[in-house]
Amino acid sequence: MTSLNNDVKDKLKNLNVFEKIMAVNVLIFIIGWLIQVIRKIPRSYTLSWLELPKELSDFIVKPWTLFTYGFTHYDFFHLLFNMVVLYFVSRSMVNLFPSKQSLSIYFLGILAGGLSFLLVYNVLPNSMSLTVGSLVGASAGVNALLIFLCAYMPNRETRFFLISIKLWHIGVAIVIFDVIGLFGANQGGKVAHLGGSLIGYLYATQLLKGNDIGTGFGKFMDSITNLFSKKSPLKTVHRSKKNTIAGHNKEEFNEFNNQKKIDLILDKISKSGYESLTKEEKAFLFKAGKN
Repeated sequence: MTSLNNDVKDKLKNLNVFEKIMAVNVLIFIIGWLIQVIRKIPRSYTLSWLELPKELSDFIVKPWTLFTYGFTHYDFFHLLFNMVVLYFVSRSMVNLFPSKQSLSIYFLGILAGGLSFLLVYNVLPNSMSLTVGSLVGASAGVNALLIFLCAYMPNRETRFFLISIKLWHIGVAIVIFDVIGLFGANQGGKVAHLGGSLIGYLYATQLLKGNDIGTGFGKFMDSITNLFSKKSPLKTVHRSKKNTIAGHNKEEFNEFNNQKKIDLILDKISKSGYESLTKEEKAFLFKAGKN
């Protein structure tokens, strides 16, 4: 039993950030199912404290739902579809971009999707069906990652069954399907999808210009993480002298050079496709994605 526990712990430690997010989504789904079985209540009420309500008056007393709705699923196939797409998209993200940046895109997509849902329902209520309920699902974050990739390297080709298709074609198709969906049964979900897609597009186009619009959000996430990190009050920190280069220490200088190299490689992918990279460039991207 001890060895089994150690194996599980080791596997959890080796999961990348998105695999951990997927694990949390599955865990919450199972918790909802257990609540249904134990308390004998309808499935749609088991995770109501995590749903994003459509009414502002309800949202004000449950502000955390702007974040938690992205981890909430009631339907197994809804969960399965989102997690499968997230798995494949995240593989590209963690190999091509820093994990922290990828997380910023994902969570900004979740927030943008939720805000779009609240905005449209409360500003243009007549445009929404009376059957629209609370918002759940990770689709807005998944869409943000998908559209980010499609906009950042639009000419990169991928295989779709037996044909090659450029990423920008996939991005356009996703947006068109979501716009058409605005006239269907899942209007609230489609509004959230489009909000996430908009963030992904803006993030990519600004990053191509050298502007990382997620920097502030990344710092905010760091501050939240630091609140829960364990610090020893007896620990003494000794400042070590570091050699500086043009006003920056060597670590900062190396990080700057690495980021410039990543940008050049990604620009090459955007113009000529992933297969145009050398083995060394592919290895460098893979290593950078793990950091």
